[in-house]
Amino acid sequence: MEPLLPCVASSHLVDHHCHGVLRDDVDRDGFESMLTEASSVSPLGTSLFDSSLGLAVRRWCAPLLDLPVLAPADDYLARRRSLGAAEVNRVFVLASGITTFLVDGGLTPEQLVEPSVFTGSSEHSVLRLERLAEEVVTEGAGGFPGRVRAALESSPAVAAKSVAAYRVGLALDPERPSDASVVAAVDRWLSSGSSRCADEVVSRFLVWEALERGLPVQFHVGYGDADLSLRDCDPLLLTDLLRATAPLGVPVMLLHNYPFHRNAGYLAQVFPHVFADVGLAMHAVAHQSSRVLAEALEIVPFGKFLFSTDAYGLAELYYLGALFFRRALSDFLSAGLRRHAFGMADAERIAHLIGWQNAHRVYRLD
Repeated sequence: MEPLLPCVASSHLVDHHCHGVLRDDVDRDGFESMLTEASSVSPLGTSLFDSSLGLAVRRWCAPLLDLPVLAPADDYLARRRSLGAAEVNRVFVLASGITTFLVDGGLTPEQLVEPSVFTGSSEHSVLRLERLAEEVVTEGAGGFPGRVRAALESSPAVAAKSVAAYRVGLALDPERPSDASVVAAVDRWLSSGSSRCADEVVSRFLVWEALERGLPVQFHVGYGDADLSLRDCDPLLLTDLLRATAPLGVPVMLLHNYPFHRNAGYLAQVFPHVFADVGLAMHAVAHQSSRVLAEALEIVPFGKFLFSTDAYGLAELYYLGALFFRRALSDFLSAGLRRHAFGMADAERIAHLIGWQNAHRVYRLD
């Protein structure tokens, strides 16, 4: 394997979108269920260890637990259990080399612990908008808009995140909704008896309110679990909303994007406030990461692309996300150097922009 470019190997990494790691150990089914967005148990007897990511765990993670390369899955899981969750978390989060984490803690927080606990790294919070709505709606529809605004203004978060892709799809109307229309939408929501925020008007209201308060808004885009319809998660569906919010000048972050990563790169090129990444696609495609990252970087300005893992639950995902990202970025830059497309100074600047400088700038981490 070709060695990493020194500027990539030594660069800081800011993980601008991730979650916590598990507090407790899990059995094989629990582990496999967190390897991908799929269900771990199949009536047809398949295993998620027989996937690109499953093989990557055995190839790259096993040696960090003092196991042979490609140790059998059962041996890997037994060694993992013998070390305990805290030690496994420490080993992999530390080995990732990530220096700063932006953590969306809105997903099963009772099961998770922040990754920075194991490394002493810097950490910042990301506010999940739908969870905020589900918290303040308990006081009723009346006054809902004001309570959302108050919560946003008092939040210490450096960004907000929308999971509209899961709840209503990304074809959001660009118009900023009035308070009266929001209250009516919340009335409909409460009348439905559902605890989930899954109303297009409310989702759009949350995004506008966050952006108007200067909070960068992250959108889940593309690949996810069976709770979403992938056809409704193409970032191109956000075009009208992106056009409407451009005058605010507040960053909109398109997360993950696979298999729409080329579309996301286009949007980041044509809209000045739009940024993109490939997130969990790096560890999901594993040894194929160089091809996917090269596709994502075809036309996007390098000052508009960021690193993230979207790691959730398994500390291995931090390590593999960073490992395959560094490998893919090094391959991309090395290919450009061989073709004399740019010089080493350019490669070094691009590595630092994507690895950490863009995140520091758009989230105002300094």
